[in-house]
Order: sequence, then C-alpha cells, then structure tokens
Amino acid sequence: MDFKGFTNEDFDVFKIDGLDERMEALIHTVRPKLEQLGEKFASELSGMTGDEMFAHVAKHARRSVNPPKDTWVAFASNKRGYKMLPHFQIGLWETHAFAWFAVIYESPVKDQYGAELAKNWTRLRSQIPDHFVWSADHTKPEVTVQKDMSQKDFQKMFERLQNVKKAELLCGIKMDREDAVKMSGKEFTDKMEETFKTLLPLYTIAQKAAVS
Repeated sequence: MDFKGFTNEDFDVFKIDGLDERMEALIHTVRPKLEQLGEKFASELSGMTGDEMFAHVAKHARRSVNPPKDTWVAFASNKRGYKMLPHFQIGLWETHAFAWFAVIYESPVKDQYGAELAKNWTRLRSQIPDHFVWSADHTKPEVTVQKDMSQKDFQKMFERLQNVKKAELLCGIKMDREDAVKMSGKEFTDKMEETFKTLLPLYTIAQKAAVS
C-alpha cells in the first residue's frame, strides 16, 4: 500500500497518557506508515549513497514507564542496527515532523567525523540551505536554524563531536504538523527525498571518516 501522508490523529498519539496505551496507538496508527516510508526510502537511499541501506522502525522496547515523546524510522547500512552508524531518519513529535542526517553518541567514528567536518565546512556550508536546522541532542525537539549560527558555533559543535563522549550532530528539516497534514503522501515523500539529497554531502563525509 502506498504512503497516504500523516494526519492529526498520527500526531495526537503523543497526547495519550500511559505507556501501554500510547504504544498501542503508535503500533496501530503510526508504525504502519513508518514501515511504508522505510520500504520506500531504504531503496532510494541505497541508490543515493552507494551503500545498501536498511530501514529500522523505532520499537521503543526498552521503555518500562515513560511513554515515547517521538517516533521514527531510521536508515543505515547495517541490517541489525543504526545507532552506531551515520544514518538518516524520518519521524514525528506531537508538534512536528522531521527528517535528519544524524551521527549520535554511539558512533565510534564521531571524532574522525568531527575532524572531517571542520576541515571541509566552508565547502559543505554552501551546499546546506540556510533554513535547514541543527541539533546536538536527538532526544530533544529544540533545534537551531542554520542562518542563525555563526562560523564559531559550527566549529564549537565539530570540536565537541571530537572530544565529548555524549556529543551528537543532526542536520535536516523540521516541519510543523499543520504543514505536514496538508500534504498528500506524494508531496511528503517528495519533500523527504529532496531533503535527503541535500544532506547527502554530510553522509559522504561520514563515509570518508569511517575509513580514515
């Protein structure tokens, strides 16, 4: 079945109280759509990156008390997991949808990646649009818009990636739920495809860091 787009019902899942109740709604309402996006973009990202990419839909299996505040499908070049690798994501919070390229704290190449970014940033910055957003923590919804960041801000982020064990780096787009629910399935997937193509240079640098 083709992806039909997200609805207000999908975003409102995150208003449901209780871990079991919210998880049941996530599984029945949102997860089938994430699986559809996973099937589509695993193939597309494999073609874009030259690496065979696998989809990983969030299961939230480690949670025992607190219900998840967001959910996602991630794409990485390993069938068993994605957190240790540079990866792409599509997902939802209650307030917005997002698409990311991410290197998070589990990655063993964070320090090499931070060094490569610092070295290549002048060229890379011109390839990332100013309305794209950045984050240093995948567990929080807050982001910073690129146009509001200075060269010093970026250098600080890249140095932190090299030197701080829990450091993370994410870049992508944040789409208000009102805008997301107005989109058809095709409009949404076209937007995701355009975003991933724009983020591809960040993945290419990560590939280089992995072999350095």
